[in-house]
Amino acid sequence: MSDSDTSVPTPPFPPPPTPQPSWRLRYERWVARLRVKARENMVPLCLSGLIFSFLVVYLANSIFILIGPGESGVLFRRLTDGTDTETIYGEGLNIIAPWNKMFIYNMRVQERTQLVEALSQNGLTIRVTVSMRYFPEKKDLARLHQKVGPDYADRIVQPEVVTGVREVIGKYLPQQLYTENTRLISDAIIEAATRSVSEKFVRLDDVNILNIRLPMLVTNAIESKLTQEQMAEEYKFRQDRAEKEATRMLTEAQGIAKSNNAISASLTPDMLRFKGIEATLELAKSTNAKVVVVGSGRDGLPLILNTADGAPAAAPRP
Repeated sequence: MSDSDTSVPTPPFPPPPTPQPSWRLRYERWVARLRVKARENMVPLCLSGLIFSFLVVYLANSIFILIGPGESGVLFRRLTDGTDTETIYGEGLNIIAPWNKMFIYNMRVQERTQLVEALSQNGLTIRVTVSMRYFPEKKDLARLHQKVGPDYADRIVQPEVVTGVREVIGKYLPQQLYTENTRLISDAIIEAATRSVSEKFVRLDDVNILNIRLPMLVTNAIESKLTQEQMAEEYKFRQDRAEKEATRMLTEAQGIAKSNNAISASLTPDMLRFKGIEATLELAKSTNAKVVVVGSGRDGLPLILNTADGAPAAAPRP
């Protein structure tokens, strides 16, 4: 046996690995295949694009929902679980499925005026004009939509305020309503209506009494009574003023009488002569021309003649 017959056979070598194409080459191949497919299906693709564009334009109002400032939205899912109670949609652009529907609520403070006819305590019809301000609670907006709906003002706020007005007005007499402070009545109405309104996911901000109209006969009677009361108060004031004036005059007269009595007691004849002499001396010091006759006047007082005027002047008496 030769050496070549006894040699161990050499195993074959594996083929070299095939190089993987780069990502760029793969992308170019994918684009090329896509172009080929597009050329083969050009008409169906164009029709599909036109139909899709038409649907988007036609359903744009149902897909793109714009919620304005001061508003919030509640989503209703037609094909699944109905009202979405977990999410309250805020202001701005919201995109939803076209088969769903968005209900938009005004979250600002709203005002409404209502004329209410109520009976007073004695059974007379009183017309009260009230202004109510309210707004929905944002955290309970979905429940409000489920339980009440968008017309909650007509179904909750207005009936509850009317009931509160009638309940409060029924506690007063007409003359009390005519003179009572309307703020007190408004507070009583708010207290009566707030509890019922808040239980239905709405907050009552304020209630103002704009006008209270009583029957004409009652109004005339109350005005006449008030006029008479004012006149009685005026007469009483005049009487009090007259009494005080009489008291003042009496006190003044008593003071004058006491003063005159004191002066009369001090005016003796000797005092009068002394005062006359003092007055004569003062006149004698004057630079005017005069004639003084001593002992010729009444009570022995000097007689003074003013030569400038030619008329005699007696000595002054106290």
